[in-house]
Amino acid sequence: MAAGKTSRRGLKLCCVSTAVFLVIIAVVVIALVFTIFKPKDPKIFLHPDGLQNIRPSIFMNATVNVTFSTVISIENPNYGSFKFKNTSVYVNYHGDVAGEAPIVGRRVAARDKLNITTAVSLVPLKLMENPHFLGDLGAGSFNLTSTATLPGKVRFLNIFKLHATVYNRCNISVFLQSQSVDSICETKLKI
Repeated sequence: MAAGKTSRRGLKLCCVSTAVFLVIIAVVVIALVFTIFKPKDPKIFLHPDGLQNIRPSIFMNATVNVTFSTVISIENPNYGSFKFKNTSVYVNYHGDVAGEAPIVGRRVAARDKLNITTAVSLVPLKLMENPHFLGDLGAGSFNLTSTATLPGKVRFLNIFKLHATVYNRCNISVFLQSQSVDSICETKLKI
């Protein structure tokens, strides 16, 4: 009888120890998920290049598209990689789509940065048809908005795969006189 009570007592002690250990592991994992591994919004920046080709006289020829190269920088601050599909960036001028740029699908490694070079094609006719065009041309600056949606998958620890979408919106100011650009971007990640 004494041996049976001892083995039951040992079994109960083992079960309690295992349960406490599993609770501690669960608390640690939950704490890590909500602190260190919490998904953060990626940072996306637009760096237009080749603005020296854009002159007011180009806009007067409405049949020619204005194309300039742009570098899109994507910073992934997360501990999981993000692989997105082919998509496009749409450039809007006071609510009208004035151009677009293709983005080829790629993978952004965890806690890494990726630079993508693409060509933005603006249609001057779309700009000139807008009632704000002459006022902006006279002021020497254009305010554009770019929007992009990057659907893809997040891969975490090479085990977990989650569908995710990155939404990006940039306010772009193009200054014709100095041929410079300012852009302020907002990015949201939805899993």
